[in-house]
Amino acid sequence: MDRPIDLAAAVPGAVKVTAGEAGGRTRVMFRVDPSHHAGALSAAAGRKIADAARLALRLRRPLVGVVASSGADVYEGVAALHGWGGAARALVACSGIVPVALAVTGPAVSGPALLLGLADLVSMTNDAFAYLSGPDAVAGWTGAELTPRELGGAPLHSRLTGVSAFVADDEEGALAALDHALAYLPDHNDDEPPRWPHDDDPLRPTPELTYILPASPNGSYDVRTIVAAIVDHGEMCELRSKWAPNIVTAFATIDGRPVGIVANQPQAVAGTLDIEASQKGAAFVTLCDTFNLPIVTIVDTPGFFPGKDLEWRGMIRHGAQLAFAYAEATVPRVCLITRKSYGGAFIVMDCKTMGNDVCFAWPSAEVAVMGAKGAIAIIHRRESADTQARLEDQYAAEYLSPYVAADRGYIDEVIHPAETRAAIARALDHLGAKRERLPGRPHANGPL
Repeated sequence: MDRPIDLAAAVPGAVKVTAGEAGGRTRVMFRVDPSHHAGALSAAAGRKIADAARLALRLRRPLVGVVASSGADVYEGVAALHGWGGAARALVACSGIVPVALAVTGPAVSGPALLLGLADLVSMTNDAFAYLSGPDAVAGWTGAELTPRELGGAPLHSRLTGVSAFVADDEEGALAALDHALAYLPDHNDDEPPRWPHDDDPLRPTPELTYILPASPNGSYDVRTIVAAIVDHGEMCELRSKWAPNIVTAFATIDGRPVGIVANQPQAVAGTLDIEASQKGAAFVTLCDTFNLPIVTIVDTPGFFPGKDLEWRGMIRHGAQLAFAYAEATVPRVCLITRKSYGGAFIVMDCKTMGNDVCFAWPSAEVAVMGAKGAIAIIHRRESADTQARLEDQYAAEYLSPYVAADRGYIDEVIHPAETRAAIARALDHLGAKRERLPGRPHANGPL
């Protein structure tokens, strides 16, 4: 298919549908034309989006959309809403079968904004904006005067809401970001991710990781340095880099095999897990599991971030999302504990009992209910400061050592940091033939 084929070109409306190639991959694409009624979606436009989604399903190819829409077409009234509903349902039918990626190049207002929440990947241009209730409605209800971009601009959606995985200067950049991410995914869920050509030895030693951890147990470092040392040529495609920065989610390759990376980021709130980090991690784990990408989890977290506001906003429910995503995942899963792995965070960051296949740890790893200082403060709170300090050292030696966890089967192997890439590459190679099926049921009822 050398050039795009226009579909239903004679049907009036703001949407154009094509099938063609991009980056050597066939895809189905729809485009909302902002010059036609400001991109307002008519009933016919909704049907064309739905037809594009159904074609993507029939061809088993990714669906890519370019969106710039002022909402439902007011000239058609409820018929336009009906068309939007059909489009939304068709996109949901694609979910979990073919990748759905949307580029927002202008407004995405009201109904069209909800389409962004149905996509696997979203990219926005710097001047794009998206919201459900506009500035006039916000001012009328709250008194706050905001411009469209102050209310729902691309920087806001990349930093505060997580709607946008990428932000680009223009449409070409937005589509290029989506194409880059889609290159790590298969065309559909019954296919394997495409292998990437490379000349990076999978058994390459990583001596640079030997001294990556700070001398202080509370010191910070950039976990992306560890990721870069492990993956091929140090290259990765990070998703939602500005949202929930205390956890890193990225596509990369190891020995040419596309993988998903989930890593605690000690540079942001010490790598603790909060609501946004749990949501970000859970969504990414589910995306990788859907499209057959092995998951490599890098753990360094003291636990969940404490605070009444988080608890009142539902930390329990959202923290469970991450646990649920890992527990349901059937793809190969390799875990590396570099430093801290405490309490509930140990569980939700893909521990063995959550179904992890291979768990490695560095000698510096600490696996326990909590750190030595906190544990001794509870157990021996009446002792003097000197006695508590001595007991902390004893507790660390007896309970925090990764060798203790390894003796009990919670860690498969304690490895030297210089062996990290080779160990993970070998594990992924051994797990390449893994196949696992979940019990038959219509669908799970997870903590949304």
